[in-house]
Amino acid sequence: MPYILNTPEDQQTMLAAIGVASIDELFAMVPAELRLGRPLNLPPALTELELTAHMAALARQNVPSDERVSFLGGGSYDHFIPAVVDALASRGEFYTSYTPYQAEASQGNLKAAFEYQTLITRLTGMDVSNASLYDGGSAVAEAVFMCLAGAGRRRVVTAASVHPEYRQILETYLGNLGVELITLGTPQGTVAPDELAAAVNDQTACMLIQHPNFFGCLEDVETIGKIAHQSGAKYIASVDPISLGLLRRPCDYAADVVVAEGQSLGSPMAFGGPYLGILACREELVRRMPGRIAGQTTDRHGRRCWVLTLQTREQHIRREKATSNICTNQGLYALRAAIYLALMGPQGMREVAELCLQKSRYAARSLTAAGRLSLAFDRPTFKEFVVRDRRGEVPALLEQAGQSGFFAGIPLARWYPDLSDCFLIAVTEKRSKQEIDRLVECLG
Repeated sequence: MPYILNTPEDQQTMLAAIGVASIDELFAMVPAELRLGRPLNLPPALTELELTAHMAALARQNVPSDERVSFLGGGSYDHFIPAVVDALASRGEFYTSYTPYQAEASQGNLKAAFEYQTLITRLTGMDVSNASLYDGGSAVAEAVFMCLAGAGRRRVVTAASVHPEYRQILETYLGNLGVELITLGTPQGTVAPDELAAAVNDQTACMLIQHPNFFGCLEDVETIGKIAHQSGAKYIASVDPISLGLLRRPCDYAADVVVAEGQSLGSPMAFGGPYLGILACREELVRRMPGRIAGQTTDRHGRRCWVLTLQTREQHIRREKATSNICTNQGLYALRAAIYLALMGPQGMREVAELCLQKSRYAARSLTAAGRLSLAFDRPTFKEFVVRDRRGEVPALLEQAGQSGFFAGIPLARWYPDLSDCFLIAVTEKRSKQEIDRLVECLG
């Protein structure tokens, strides 16, 4: 039975039970300079009723995206989620199962993973997909690891137009591995092919490009692919899954590995997570792929069934031979993505992508016509774009928009000091003409 240490007598009872004479002896292995040396500065204890009220008051300080008109982007988007996604994904057999190993994995879970993989390969045009990673950032890092493994090269080239948080994750992963990470500037909103060609050499293991990139701009992906492959480097493309309803699939511009943040495929913004990491690749790289791959086969009676074909993580007795330390997956969010993709189909994905493109173009024209804002980059975009405030008062402008009921965009100064007068706007299929016009009136 656990002890509640309300009194010195309780402390002594606990210490006696574990065989030490005092609290100091219990923590003797902690150096004195690392100890706090005073009681914790905690408020008085609360009753359950008081604590519930306190937590509710804290929660009310958050403003969910559905309580304002959201033009937020940068990897998390307010897309429409059909009701059937919630209805199916909340079924108990999916909702309560965590991450079973082979012995416990039901045929239903395995089939769901297989269907997800099939849909992702259809969407991206790649040969194989795994059954998910944590989020878009971890998928980027794992893709780079795949390209480094066995390559004999220790150089990675990317661009400042790749999501800054993805690049931070990558820097953390590579920080102590003796890998040279080159990040090219993108002052015009996209990477310059000639600068990219100059940065790539025979020691480059891979090249990482985002398309559409963090600024919403479209990169010259075909030229980039040629530059990568001419030097023998692998080509990693980080994509927006929704954009693939309209833009060319990564297989068409010779990407070797495709990664994505899967939140837009049927999952809510949820204050930033948990999300879904998508990773697909060419068949030649399948043995380096992290996580799990579900496969289809037949049982001894000839009936169709599903198994974990590859499971190369260290928990599956792989130890030092493991390709990754990914210790779970986002199975429920992968299921949501599979339901969404199956429901939308190719035509539905194209329609969503076209609406995003058309509405974002209308928003960009209307906002810049009002006079205060201008486009920061003269580049084609998909559903996001960067605007510059001529007055340089981005925080005040966004605060003003918030008071008028908008999440108007993401300020860029946090990651790009030279863009302190800019912010990123995303326009999804959910935004109406009336909402865009109201935003223009608010910001203009």
